[in-house]
Amino acid sequence: MGHDGGVTITVLVPDDDGMVALSGVSRVRPLRYRMGEPLPEQAREAEVLIPSGGAAAVRPMLVGLPRLRLIQLLSAGAEDWVGTLPGGVLLSTCRGAHGGSTAEWVLAVLLSMYRELEAFTEARRAAEWAPRVGETLQGKRVLVVGAGDVGTQVRRRLEPFDAWVTMVGLSARPGVHEVAELPSLLPDSDVVVLLVPLTSRTRAMVDASFLAAMPDGAVLVNASRGPVVDTEALLAELVSGRLRAALDVTDPEPLPAEHPLWSAPGVVLTPHVAGSVCGARRRSYRVAVAEIERYVQGELPRNLVHGEY
Repeated sequence: MGHDGGVTITVLVPDDDGMVALSGVSRVRPLRYRMGEPLPEQAREAEVLIPSGGAAAVRPMLVGLPRLRLIQLLSAGAEDWVGTLPGGVLLSTCRGAHGGSTAEWVLAVLLSMYRELEAFTEARRAAEWAPRVGETLQGKRVLVVGAGDVGTQVRRRLEPFDAWVTMVGLSARPGVHEVAELPSLLPDSDVVVLLVPLTSRTRAMVDASFLAAMPDGAVLVNASRGPVVDTEALLAELVSGRLRAALDVTDPEPLPAEHPLWSAPGVVLTPHVAGSVCGARRRSYRVAVAEIERYVQGELPRNLVHGEY
Protein backbone atom coordinates (compact mmCIF):
# COMPACT_ATOMS: atom_id res chain seq x y z
CA MET A 1 0.00 0.00 0.00
CA GLY A 2 0.97 3.64 -0.29
CA HIS A 3 1.24 6.05 2.60
CA ASP A 4 -1.64 6.11 5.09
CA GLY A 5 -2.19 9.82 4.45
CA GLY A 6 -3.02 12.64 6.82
CA VAL A 7 0.50 13.69 7.80
CA THR A 8 3.33 15.51 6.06
CA ILE A 9 6.05 13.25 4.69
CA THR A 10 9.67 14.05 3.96
CA VAL A 11 10.99 13.48 0.43
CA LEU A 12 14.74 13.46 -0.20
CA VAL A 13 15.45 15.46 -3.36
CA PRO A 14 18.80 15.55 -5.23
CA ASP A 15 18.59 18.92 -7.02
CA ASP A 16 17.03 22.36 -7.12
CA ASP A 17 14.64 21.39 -9.93
CA GLY A 18 13.14 18.79 -7.61
CA MET A 19 12.86 21.24 -4.74
CA VAL A 20 10.88 23.60 -6.97
CA ALA A 21 8.71 20.81 -8.40
CA LEU A 22 7.74 19.48 -4.96
CA SER A 23 7.48 22.81 -3.14
CA GLY A 24 3.76 23.18 -3.75
CA VAL A 25 2.70 19.58 -3.19
CA SER A 26 0.32 19.15 -0.29
CA ARG A 27 1.63 17.23 2.73
CA VAL A 28 5.12 16.92 1.24
CA ARG A 29 8.29 18.36 2.80
CA PRO A 30 11.12 18.29 0.21
CA LEU A 31 14.58 17.95 1.75
CA ARG A 32 17.67 18.64 -0.34
CA TYR A 33 20.62 16.25 -0.21
CA ARG A 34 23.88 16.05 -2.15
CA MET A 35 25.60 12.90 -3.31
CA GLY A 36 28.97 12.39 -1.64
CA GLU A 37 28.01 14.46 1.40
CA PRO A 38 26.50 13.30 4.72
CA LEU A 39 22.72 13.19 4.71
CA PRO A 40 20.94 16.00 6.58
CA GLU A 41 19.84 15.21 10.13
CA GLN A 42 16.15 15.23 9.11
CA ALA A 43 16.80 12.57 6.46
CA ARG A 44 16.04 9.83 9.00
CA GLU A 45 12.39 10.89 8.73
CA ALA A 46 12.30 10.52 4.94
CA GLU A 47 9.78 8.08 3.48
CA VAL A 48 10.55 8.86 -0.17
CA LEU A 49 13.91 9.09 -1.94
CA ILE A 50 14.49 10.49 -5.42
CA PRO A 51 17.93 9.07 -6.29
CA SER A 52 20.75 10.83 -8.07
CA GLY A 53 22.76 8.18 -9.84
CA GLY A 54 22.44 4.42 -10.14
CA ALA A 55 21.62 1.83 -7.53
CA ALA A 56 25.26 1.04 -6.69
CA ALA A 57 25.99 4.68 -5.82
CA VAL A 58 22.81 5.22 -3.83
CA ARG A 59 22.57 1.91 -1.95
CA PRO A 60 25.01 2.91 0.85
CA MET A 61 22.64 5.78 1.74
CA LEU A 62 19.79 3.43 2.53
CA VAL A 63 21.14 2.38 5.94
CA GLY A 64 20.58 5.95 7.13
CA LEU A 65 16.94 5.95 6.00
CA PRO A 66 15.05 3.70 8.43
CA ARG A 67 11.60 5.04 7.41
CA LEU A 68 12.13 4.75 3.65
CA ARG A 69 9.09 3.31 1.87
CA LEU A 70 9.39 4.51 -1.74
CA ILE A 71 12.21 5.13 -4.21
CA GLN A 72 10.99 7.30 -7.07
CA LEU A 73 13.26 7.18 -10.12
CA LEU A 74 13.63 9.95 -12.68
CA SER A 75 14.34 7.38 -15.39
CA ALA A 76 12.19 4.78 -17.11
CA GLY A 77 14.82 2.04 -16.78
CA ALA A 78 15.05 0.19 -13.47
CA GLU A 79 17.21 -2.86 -14.18
CA ASP A 80 19.95 -1.68 -11.80
CA TRP A 81 17.48 -1.51 -8.93
CA VAL A 82 15.44 -4.68 -9.29
CA GLY A 83 16.18 -7.20 -6.55
CA THR A 84 18.50 -4.86 -4.61
CA LEU A 85 16.11 -2.99 -2.31
CA PRO A 86 15.28 -3.71 1.33
CA GLY A 87 11.99 -5.46 2.02
CA GLY A 88 8.99 -3.15 2.18
CA VAL A 89 10.52 -0.46 -0.07
CA LEU A 90 8.53 0.29 -3.23
CA LEU A 91 10.20 1.24 -6.51
CA SER A 92 8.53 3.46 -9.10
CA THR A 93 9.89 4.52 -12.48
CA CYS A 94 9.39 7.65 -14.52
CA ARG A 95 7.59 5.84 -17.32
CA GLY A 96 5.78 8.33 -19.51
CA ALA A 97 8.30 11.16 -19.20
CA HIS A 98 10.61 10.26 -22.08
CA GLY A 99 8.39 8.36 -24.52
CA GLY A 100 7.88 11.28 -26.86
CA SER A 101 11.56 12.18 -27.21
CA THR A 102 12.59 8.53 -27.64
CA ALA A 103 9.93 8.12 -30.33
CA GLU A 104 11.31 11.22 -32.07
CA TRP A 105 14.75 9.58 -32.10
CA VAL A 106 13.31 6.47 -33.76
CA LEU A 107 11.72 8.60 -36.48
CA ALA A 108 14.90 10.66 -36.88
CA VAL A 109 17.24 7.71 -37.41
CA LEU A 110 14.86 5.94 -39.79
CA LEU A 111 14.35 9.05 -41.91
CA SER A 112 18.08 9.76 -41.87
CA MET A 113 18.84 6.22 -43.00
CA TYR A 114 16.15 5.94 -45.65
CA ARG A 115 16.78 9.40 -47.13
CA GLU A 116 20.58 8.80 -46.96
CA LEU A 117 21.36 12.07 -45.19
CA GLU A 118 24.85 10.88 -44.25
CA ALA A 119 25.76 10.47 -47.94
CA PHE A 120 24.50 13.97 -48.72
CA THR A 121 26.48 15.37 -45.79
CA GLU A 122 29.65 13.77 -47.14
CA ALA A 123 28.89 15.17 -50.61
CA ARG A 124 28.41 18.64 -49.14
CA ARG A 125 31.79 18.47 -47.41
CA ALA A 126 33.31 17.58 -50.78
CA ALA A 127 31.34 20.40 -52.48
CA GLU A 128 29.86 17.73 -54.74
CA TRP A 129 26.34 17.96 -56.20
CA ALA A 130 25.38 14.29 -56.06
CA PRO A 131 21.68 13.49 -56.52
CA ARG A 132 20.56 9.98 -55.59
CA VAL A 133 17.32 8.08 -55.13
CA GLY A 134 16.55 7.17 -51.52
CA GLU A 135 14.02 5.01 -49.72
CA THR A 136 10.84 6.04 -47.93
CA LEU A 137 8.99 5.21 -44.74
CA GLN A 138 5.79 5.03 -46.76
CA GLY A 139 4.56 1.46 -46.86
CA LYS A 140 7.29 0.13 -44.58
CA ARG A 141 6.21 -2.70 -42.26
CA VAL A 142 7.44 -1.80 -38.77
CA LEU A 143 7.44 -4.30 -35.91
CA VAL A 144 7.55 -2.53 -32.53
CA VAL A 145 8.72 -4.91 -29.78
CA GLY A 146 7.61 -3.34 -26.51
CA ALA A 147 4.04 -2.11 -26.33
CA GLY A 148 4.30 0.29 -23.38
CA ASP A 149 4.40 4.07 -23.37
CA VAL A 150 7.35 4.44 -25.76
CA GLY A 151 6.01 1.83 -28.16
CA THR A 152 2.65 3.59 -28.26
CA GLN A 153 4.37 6.91 -28.93
CA VAL A 154 6.43 5.36 -31.74
CA ARG A 155 3.32 3.93 -33.40
CA ARG A 156 1.51 7.27 -33.12
CA ARG A 157 4.35 9.00 -34.95
CA LEU A 158 4.96 6.33 -37.58
CA GLU A 159 1.41 5.95 -38.82
CA PRO A 160 1.13 9.49 -40.28
CA PHE A 161 4.14 8.55 -42.44
CA ASP A 162 1.97 5.75 -43.92
CA ALA A 163 4.05 3.00 -42.31
CA TRP A 164 2.30 -0.22 -41.26
CA VAL A 165 2.90 -0.81 -37.54
CA THR A 166 2.57 -4.12 -35.69
CA MET A 167 2.90 -4.11 -31.89
CA VAL A 168 4.39 -6.91 -29.78
CA GLY A 169 4.12 -7.11 -25.99
CA LEU A 170 4.88 -9.59 -23.24
CA SER A 171 1.34 -10.91 -23.55
CA ALA A 172 -1.35 -10.65 -26.20
CA ARG A 173 -4.16 -8.12 -25.95
CA PRO A 174 -6.32 -6.25 -28.47
CA GLY A 175 -3.99 -4.72 -31.05
CA VAL A 176 -0.87 -6.32 -29.51
CA HIS A 177 0.75 -9.66 -30.40
CA GLU A 178 2.63 -11.71 -27.82
CA VAL A 179 6.38 -12.32 -27.83
CA ALA A 180 5.86 -15.98 -28.75
CA GLU A 181 4.59 -14.82 -32.16
CA LEU A 182 7.89 -13.12 -33.10
CA PRO A 183 9.18 -15.99 -35.30
CA SER A 184 6.16 -15.62 -37.59
CA LEU A 185 6.20 -11.79 -37.55
CA LEU A 186 9.90 -11.09 -38.17
CA PRO A 187 10.08 -12.34 -41.80
CA ASP A 188 7.48 -9.77 -42.88
CA SER A 189 9.08 -6.77 -41.12
CA ASP A 190 11.14 -4.09 -42.87
CA VAL A 191 11.97 -2.50 -39.51
CA VAL A 192 12.16 -3.98 -35.99
CA VAL A 193 12.16 -1.44 -33.16
CA LEU A 194 13.29 -2.67 -29.72
CA LEU A 195 11.72 -0.89 -26.74
CA VAL A 196 11.80 -3.56 -24.03
CA PRO A 197 13.28 -3.35 -20.52
CA LEU A 198 16.39 -5.39 -19.76
CA THR A 199 15.45 -8.53 -17.80
CA SER A 200 16.58 -12.15 -17.80
CA ARG A 201 13.88 -12.76 -20.43
CA THR A 202 15.02 -10.02 -22.79
CA ARG A 203 18.81 -10.27 -22.38
CA ALA A 204 20.20 -11.40 -25.75
CA MET A 205 16.66 -12.02 -27.06
CA VAL A 206 17.89 -10.61 -30.37
CA ASP A 207 20.30 -13.44 -31.16
CA ALA A 208 21.52 -14.99 -34.41
CA SER A 209 18.24 -16.82 -35.03
CA PHE A 210 16.17 -13.68 -34.37
CA LEU A 211 18.29 -11.70 -36.83
CA ALA A 212 18.27 -14.50 -39.40
CA ALA A 213 14.48 -14.37 -39.42
CA MET A 214 14.52 -10.72 -40.51
CA PRO A 215 14.37 -10.19 -44.30
CA ASP A 216 17.28 -8.93 -46.39
CA GLY A 217 17.72 -5.16 -46.13
CA ALA A 218 15.71 -4.86 -42.90
CA VAL A 219 16.67 -2.36 -40.19
CA LEU A 220 17.06 -3.16 -36.49
CA VAL A 221 16.45 -0.15 -34.23
CA ASN A 222 17.54 -0.48 -30.60
CA ALA A 223 16.31 2.20 -28.19
CA SER A 224 16.05 -0.16 -25.21
CA ARG A 225 19.27 -1.52 -23.66
CA GLY A 226 22.43 -2.78 -25.32
CA PRO A 227 22.44 -6.32 -23.87
CA VAL A 228 19.01 -7.00 -25.42
CA VAL A 229 21.00 -7.59 -28.63
CA ASP A 230 23.78 -10.14 -29.16
CA THR A 231 26.42 -7.72 -30.47
CA GLU A 232 28.52 -10.38 -32.24
CA ALA A 233 25.48 -11.78 -34.03
CA LEU A 234 24.46 -8.29 -35.13
CA LEU A 235 27.98 -7.48 -36.32
CA ALA A 236 27.98 -10.58 -38.50
CA GLU A 237 24.79 -9.44 -40.23
CA LEU A 238 26.05 -5.87 -40.64
CA VAL A 239 29.42 -6.88 -42.07
CA SER A 240 27.71 -9.16 -44.56
CA GLY A 241 25.57 -6.20 -45.63
CA ARG A 242 22.34 -8.16 -45.19
CA LEU A 243 20.90 -6.02 -42.36
CA ARG A 244 21.23 -2.43 -41.20
CA ALA A 245 20.90 -0.99 -37.69
CA ALA A 246 20.22 2.20 -35.77
CA LEU A 247 21.57 1.95 -32.23
CA ASP A 248 21.20 4.37 -29.33
CA VAL A 249 22.49 1.72 -26.92
CA THR A 250 25.27 -0.84 -27.25
CA ASP A 251 26.86 -3.76 -25.45
CA PRO A 252 29.40 -2.83 -24.16
CA GLU A 253 28.46 0.76 -23.30
CA PRO A 254 30.14 3.18 -23.62
CA LEU A 255 31.48 1.64 -26.82
CA PRO A 256 35.29 1.35 -26.71
CA ALA A 257 37.16 3.30 -29.40
CA GLU A 258 38.52 0.12 -30.99
CA HIS A 259 35.15 -1.67 -31.18
CA PRO A 260 34.16 -2.89 -34.67
CA LEU A 261 30.66 -1.40 -34.40
CA TRP A 262 32.18 2.03 -35.02
CA SER A 263 33.24 1.06 -38.53
CA ALA A 264 30.54 -1.49 -39.38
CA PRO A 265 28.59 -0.66 -42.55
CA GLY A 266 24.92 0.30 -42.48
CA VAL A 267 24.87 1.67 -38.91
CA VAL A 268 23.52 4.86 -37.38
CA LEU A 269 25.03 5.10 -33.90
CA THR A 270 24.22 7.59 -31.12
CA PRO A 271 25.55 7.62 -27.50
CA HIS A 272 22.37 6.78 -25.49
CA VAL A 273 20.76 10.16 -26.15
CA ALA A 274 17.27 9.23 -27.39
CA GLY A 275 15.70 10.84 -24.32
CA SER A 276 18.28 13.62 -23.96
CA VAL A 277 16.36 16.71 -25.03
CA CYS A 278 15.65 20.14 -23.58
CA GLY A 279 13.00 19.98 -20.87
CA ALA A 280 13.56 16.29 -20.10
CA ARG A 281 14.23 17.01 -16.41
CA ARG A 282 11.01 19.00 -16.05
CA ARG A 283 9.02 16.20 -17.70
CA SER A 284 10.65 13.68 -15.36
CA TYR A 285 9.63 15.67 -12.32
CA ARG A 286 6.05 16.04 -13.56
CA VAL A 287 5.74 12.25 -13.55
CA ALA A 288 7.65 11.90 -10.26
CA VAL A 289 5.46 14.47 -8.52
CA ALA A 290 2.28 12.70 -9.69
CA GLU A 291 3.60 9.39 -8.36
CA ILE A 292 4.54 10.91 -4.99
CA GLU A 293 1.14 12.59 -4.74
CA ARG A 294 -0.53 9.20 -5.17
CA TYR A 295 1.66 7.74 -2.44
CA VAL A 296 0.86 10.59 -0.06
CA GLN A 297 -2.86 10.06 -0.69
CA GLY A 298 -2.59 6.40 0.29
CA GLU A 299 -2.56 5.04 -3.27
CA LEU A 300 0.02 2.87 -5.00
CA PRO A 301 2.13 4.66 -7.62
CA ARG A 302 1.16 3.72 -11.20
CA ASN A 303 4.72 2.99 -12.32
CA LEU A 304 5.55 0.45 -9.62
CA VAL A 305 8.20 -2.10 -10.54
CA HIS A 306 7.26 -5.69 -9.73
CA GLY A 307 9.85 -8.46 -9.74
CA GLU A 308 11.82 -8.22 -12.98
CA TYR A 309 9.41 -5.56 -14.30
